[in-house]
This record gives sequence, structure tokens and C-alpha cells, in this order.
Amino acid sequence: MSGVLLTDRYLSPMTEADLDEVAAIEKLAYEFPWSRGNFQDSLRNGYYGVCLRHVTGTLIGYCVLMPVVDEMHLLNLCVTPQAQGAGAGLALLREAVRLSRLQKLDGILLEVRPSNPRAVHLYERFGFATIGRRKNYYPARHRSREDALVMRLTFSKEGADAAE
Repeated sequence: MSGVLLTDRYLSPMTEADLDEVAAIEKLAYEFPWSRGNFQDSLRNGYYGVCLRHVTGTLIGYCVLMPVVDEMHLLNLCVTPQAQGAGAGLALLREAVRLSRLQKLDGILLEVRPSNPRAVHLYERFGFATIGRRKNYYPARHRSREDALVMRLTFSKEGADAAE
């Protein structure tokens, strides 16, 4: 992955130099954000980090992917609140699929909060199916924990692109 241009946006590998911006957006977008150290550990462990930037250089969104045996695990996908709904999430998901296919993996697995319908809708629209639920997975404000929906996108054996 090397600076793929997408009209007015481009994708690039996440590096240590991106982490202050990534952590700042994470804090804006989530009530229970990952720390800068979580992102740093992910990169150090060889996970894929992808940044989506506007041509001006402004960070729009990012994702972190971890290959596990025969599938990719989408650990984190975030788009700045002001850029949501403009296709940035789809661009990051397309890149996740591209990277997963390059590794010859069978699909992508993720967890998402049921209380985040916008994210659930994005994943469903892209072709992910709910395959289960992890009880008490996420921290929550008004209750001790929130369940996670487990979703999977399985790639067709013919190599066709994921539905979008």
C-alpha cells in the first residue's frame, strides 16, 4: 500500500508519525477510545494500520487490521465525526478487503457496538453479516459493559469483490 489516490483523498500506511493525530481523532469519536499506546503496540506487533487523508494532508480516518490464521480481524475503524457519511468508511473497508486478499485470507471479522447503528449499517451495506454476539465486551457508561455484535465478511472463492 503506497499512497493510493482516491479523488480528493489518499490512503497510506499508518506510521509512528501519525499516532498523535490518530489518538486525537479517536478521543473525538469515541467515549471509550483506544490510547496512543494501543495504536503504537498494534504497529509494533506488525498489524496493518491504514490512514485516509484529504489531499491537504488532513487525517480523515484510519483502520487497524490484524491477520489471524485464515482471516483478517478489523480491530478499529474510525472516521472523523465531520467526515462521516461521505464515503470514508467505505474507502477504508475497501482497503481492508484489498489487504486481506493480498494475504490470501478468507474474509474479515469484526466486533461492533449495537449502540452504534451508523457503523452497523455501514458494515451491513458493505456485505458483513452478523454471526454472533460477545457478551459484556465493551465498557459502557450507564451499565458496566455492552455486548458486541460479531460480524464477518466472507470472500467468494471466485475472487469477486465484496458487495458495496
